[in-house]
Amino acid sequence: MRAFFSAATVAFALATLPVSVGARTVPVEERSIDDLQAAMTAGKASSVDLVQAYLARIAAMDRKGPTLRAVIALNPDALAQAKALDAERKAGHVRGPLHGVPILIKDNIETLDPVATTAGSLALKDNVTRRDAPVVARLRAAGAVILGKTNLSEWANIRSTRSMSGWSAVGGLVRNPYALDRTACGSSSGSGAAVAASFAGAAVGTETDGSVVCPSSINGLVGLKPTIGLVSRTHVVPISHSQDTPGPMARSVRDVAEMFGAMVAADPADPATAGAGAYAHDYAAGLSVGALKGIRVGVIRPEMSPALAAVYDKALGVLRAAGAELVEVTPPKPEGIGAAEHLVLATELKADLDTYLATTPPAVTARTLDQVIAFDTANAATEMPFFGQELFEESVKTKGLTDPAYLAARAKSQRLAGRDGIDAMLAKANVVLLVEPTYDAAWLSDPVHGDQYYGPSSSELPAVAGYPNLTVPMGLIRGLPAGLSFISTAHTEATLLGAGYAYEQRAHARTAPRYLPTVDAGPGLDGTR
Repeated sequence: MRAFFSAATVAFALATLPVSVGARTVPVEERSIDDLQAAMTAGKASSVDLVQAYLARIAAMDRKGPTLRAVIALNPDALAQAKALDAERKAGHVRGPLHGVPILIKDNIETLDPVATTAGSLALKDNVTRRDAPVVARLRAAGAVILGKTNLSEWANIRSTRSMSGWSAVGGLVRNPYALDRTACGSSSGSGAAVAASFAGAAVGTETDGSVVCPSSINGLVGLKPTIGLVSRTHVVPISHSQDTPGPMARSVRDVAEMFGAMVAADPADPATAGAGAYAHDYAAGLSVGALKGIRVGVIRPEMSPALAAVYDKALGVLRAAGAELVEVTPPKPEGIGAAEHLVLATELKADLDTYLATTPPAVTARTLDQVIAFDTANAATEMPFFGQELFEESVKTKGLTDPAYLAARAKSQRLAGRDGIDAMLAKANVVLLVEPTYDAAWLSDPVHGDQYYGPSSSELPAVAGYPNLTVPMGLIRGLPAGLSFISTAHTEATLLGAGYAYEQRAHARTAPRYLPTVDAGPGLDGTR
């Protein structure tokens, strides 16, 4: 049975998963993974209770109430999975901190459940593969309950330069829980909004450049974009094998660390992960409030709004009070990195997506990027009501993975971002890690003009270099969240999580959303007369 809805039918999958009348009332709003685990350990809740509670919350808020449209499909097997995990617990076997905890998966990542993996596109509405992506299999083996799939920017925001982040033809427009007329960012917009709204204990997003850290920052979450090669990309609808990676998104650093620890593993089908086993360990165990003491931290100060600068200065004060030695860093100017990255993504998109589509079930008729373009053109009313597909059209004209121009662009972009970028800043300032604002506050969702954002972004250098980027909430700007990025060289996730945790435990900067219709009201906007 497939459980999905589209903009055309708006058929929500909750109809297949009724909440039991006799279910215990279990509080799940703003509850951490450790809170949920403690409730199950104490017998105050079961995994079935948690699934029922999250389903009730989704039913009340996702297509009703604030109408977040964060969940694109629910897993009809979720209650059965929870029941089996409860039986294991009763028999004395607990797999770890994720045992029985419901999580959500971005809908460009396959699961073996009877749910389509659509990447938000109607071209993939029949893509029921019945196979787990290895990253999902790892989480399932750790005891997580796969509650369902999250909405996303269609095709992970690689179809058009004029796109509106958070919109897909299958799921509609994801709304930001802090202000419903603001973007949830993308492409992991549904994962961001869903976790902010406490629709699950945590979620998995994916990033090519910004798609974990932006929605995490803008929805008041912690998000980790890992080092390329630590988490498998097999059975994930691809953009770029150079830059794609799944990453955990949650409401605290500890929750992200617990998720990440379960996700790291080598995968023979993804050669980039060959050495991942050396980094597979319990990332939550080493978290300490003293992790910043005596650590030299490089401070990047991009051009930013006065409001963001004030929040950033406050965050730097917290780092300093935690014992960090702050060192001002002037970032290099990597001339040409944008154009080089663009060619890399355009070239790899065609090669990687064609390879993926060839593995989809026969019911999927669009089996190449050319055929996806044709599908969109034939279904323009539903697939392209707001923006086109010029990036797709550009990608099909690229010359393949042996093209000298592509190979030169890949080498150039990775050198500028890595050796001459992040690594050079770390070495020159003799610092362990770098910090900077992740993004400014959320912009308005705009179906006419698409995304309108001109502020700072921390994502490009770590995304292109394949290095980790951890964002942690650092406060609100007129009620909208902003995040602080912790960045370093490859395989430094433990250091970044430790620093992020030490900051988080002192800053207490996360505020739960209030589901306001807008922030564009109040004193100063209406005049004095």
